[in-house]
Order: sequence, then C-alpha cells, then structure tokens
Amino acid sequence: MTNNVIIRQLGIQAYQLVLVAMQRFTERRKANTIDEIWLVQHPPVFTQGNASESEYLLLIPGDIPVVQSDRGGKITYHGPGQQVMYVMLDLRRRNLLVRDLITILEKTVITTLYKFAITTAYSKKDAPGVYVGDDKICSIGLRIRKGCSLHGLALNIAMDLSPFLLINPCGEVGLRMTQLSRLSPVVYNTTDVVKVLLEVFLSLLGGTNTGAIKTWHYNDYLNNSES
Repeated sequence: MTNNVIIRQLGIQAYQLVLVAMQRFTERRKANTIDEIWLVQHPPVFTQGNASESEYLLLIPGDIPVVQSDRGGKITYHGPGQQVMYVMLDLRRRNLLVRDLITILEKTVITTLYKFAITTAYSKKDAPGVYVGDDKICSIGLRIRKGCSLHGLALNIAMDLSPFLLINPCGEVGLRMTQLSRLSPVVYNTTDVVKVLLEVFLSLLGGTNTGAIKTWHYNDYLNNSES
C-alpha cells in the first residue's frame, strides 16, 4: 500500500471548491488511506498563501477573485492553460521530509521540461519553484497536516500571463513569469505534457498508479465517508 497512488482528473474546477475538498480529504485520512494526486486547471483566480501580504497585490484585480489559501508561500495566479498538480501524500509512511517532496516536485518539472527541449530549467535553494533564465515557469506551495501533504505545483503551459503583472508573483518584486509554449520548439498538446509530468513524478516518488485515472466529484468530499 505504501507506494499506491490514486490519480484523479478534475478538469476545470473553481479553486475554492478544490481547496475545501483537499482539506476534507486530509482531515478524514486514516493510516491506511491511499495517497492521491489531483490534476486540475482553475478559472482565473489569485491565491494568497500563509506568508502573503497586501503589498504583493499591485493593482485592483478587476473581475479576478482573490482567495486566501492555507498553503505555504505568497501570492500567485491560476488560470486556464496552467496545469496544477495537487499531491495528497502521507509523508511519514513514505519516509519523506517536506524538503524531500519539494525537491521531487522541482525535479519532476525540470525533467518534464527537458523532454520538451527546454534544457536550462533550474531550481533555487531559497525559493521553491522552477526557473528558466530569470523567469519563473512553475510555482510550488505545500501545506503539511497530520504528517500529510496537500497543495502542490502549478506549471505554466499555454496561458494568458498578463494577470501576473498585477502582482509580485510569489512575493518577488519584478519577477517575470514564462511558460512552456513560449520556450519549447517542440510541437505538443497539453495532454502530452500532463502525461510526462505524471510519469516523471511517479517515477521519482516511487509511486504506483492504482489503475485508470479516476473522475472527481466535489460532493464525494462533503459526506461523512472517506473518498
């Protein structure tokens, strides 16, 4: 059971709904609960982590909502064309420290980008995420509760980057964001990228998919039973 993972495809879901579902899943976990990975894209939304402050939001965001999250880190933006991967893992069962998981997530993205001919991606010791040159292509934020992780990574694939201009992304003044479609000479679709991302992550994690990718229903996380 230690290495088993359930993969769920959420499609496009509101951030607030997924946040509540992650929290409910983690609250109800038992020692034998199988780990889950959720693949999702969100409608436009700014999310503020526990370390976020008001000055990180530079301009009034207009129609884009600002949501307070319980993840680590500061402010970021989610929108269509950005692939989000949430990782609900029992770190104690897997003998992983938080830093170990962050490193695995960073290596996952760097390896994935390499497979799409982006060979200069790197991570920073003091700023979780993945960078290409001076620009950031992937944000990482986690929360640990009862020894289990929630939240994860957000990889910019082919999205409108302009909302990032309304904030100091991840609290870094002047930080520019970039994306795979801008940097890669390889012809691809988002499904290709997600497939590689998931395969690389499971390989680095030592995880075994329990079977076919499963669908996701928000109401499953509102009842009293375990999902």
